[in-house]
Amino acid sequence: MKTKRILLGSVAVLGVSGAYAADLPTKKAVPIEYVRICTTYGAGFFYIPGTDTCLRLSGRARFEYGVQGPYNRNPGTATGVGSGDYSGYRGLARINLDARTKTDYGTLRAFLRLEAASRTGIPTFHSTTQIRIGNAYSGTGVDAFGRVQQYFNTDKAFVQFAGFTAGRASSFFDFYAHDFEMIGATAGSDAASTNLVAYTATLGNGFSATLSMEDPSFRRTPIFSAQAAAVTAAAAGNSTAGIFAQTNSLTPIFVGYSADGLPTGVGFVDLIERNRMPDFVGVLRYDQPWGSAQISAAVHELNVGNAALGTFVGTNLGAALSNTNQRGIGRTPTEYGWAVQGGVKINLPFIAPGDTLYLQGAYVNGAQLYAGVSAQPGSYIQAVAGIQGAGFTPFFTDAVLNPFTNKMALSE
Repeated sequence: MKTKRILLGSVAVLGVSGAYAADLPTKKAVPIEYVRICTTYGAGFFYIPGTDTCLRLSGRARFEYGVQGPYNRNPGTATGVGSGDYSGYRGLARINLDARTKTDYGTLRAFLRLEAASRTGIPTFHSTTQIRIGNAYSGTGVDAFGRVQQYFNTDKAFVQFAGFTAGRASSFFDFYAHDFEMIGATAGSDAASTNLVAYTATLGNGFSATLSMEDPSFRRTPIFSAQAAAVTAAAAGNSTAGIFAQTNSLTPIFVGYSADGLPTGVGFVDLIERNRMPDFVGVLRYDQPWGSAQISAAVHELNVGNAALGTFVGTNLGAALSNTNQRGIGRTPTEYGWAVQGGVKINLPFIAPGDTLYLQGAYVNGAQLYAGVSAQPGSYIQAVAGIQGAGFTPFFTDAVLNPFTNKMALSE
């Protein structure tokens, strides 16, 4: 009887519990917000959930392989980066983020492109451009120096709104640019990106005009000095120390004279360029269904540091040179280089979708990189002998300091 009461009581409790549960209010599930396609800005965009911002995520993976037969297997240098390598490799990863939002004043756009790469193999295949601007450094192992390199690069990071562009982007001076090279096997190349702030005005009928203020660091070739020769020799031997030797770039000029006007002593000037004035770029562009045309112009400041006082050698009018009796070593006058360029792009869809033909020409004075001409000793250091052949040392510098006048002579 006691057992029956317990079982009946359990049934009663279960029944009451079920009745109460049925009377409780139920909570509806939160509706799922599916990703919506955004067609306003072209294919590939979607709305970021909970916002009115459209985003496109893209990228690529790329592999390169190069082979060359060396002349011999001699070590070449003390670091062992001479001949003997047959193969070179590079793997490249790229990620693009393009975000756009409609506003009452136009489209607000933010764009980001990140790149990472791994390069190994033939020492002369190494990307010294990446070393020069701080994206990468060579491996330090005995058998890795000059043969292993990892790098990470913020290739693009800019914002566009109401005609303004600000951030890291392609120079507005460029028309056709950014060729694909595994190594700097040619005598010249362009700067892929620079830091800038610009305004573009739409003039109608396909015409637009842009005024851009750009970072000179990525368009700079060093003022020629004797130190540049040491850097060239170090770069040929893959010496990282030599590549950075221009931190003490002093060049001699004549500062002491005899009674009859002959030079009898020298002083030294610091030739490292400082970031003082930005490069100014102006562009007039014309876009039509058949293609595009563009005229560009740029102004590029050339400057050097002060005289290195107390480093004089020789005499002046018979007396030992000093800070008080040296002559001709005042502040080197600032010069301004310039560049002009014209180009035409013709669309050729009848050959294949996306095919185009570019024709362009440039003339520069004291602004070599605007013409795509770089310099091995500094600037965007290139391995001009990366593929077996007779290498040479191209001193394509922006200017040369005249040791007699203490003035810069601009290169054309």
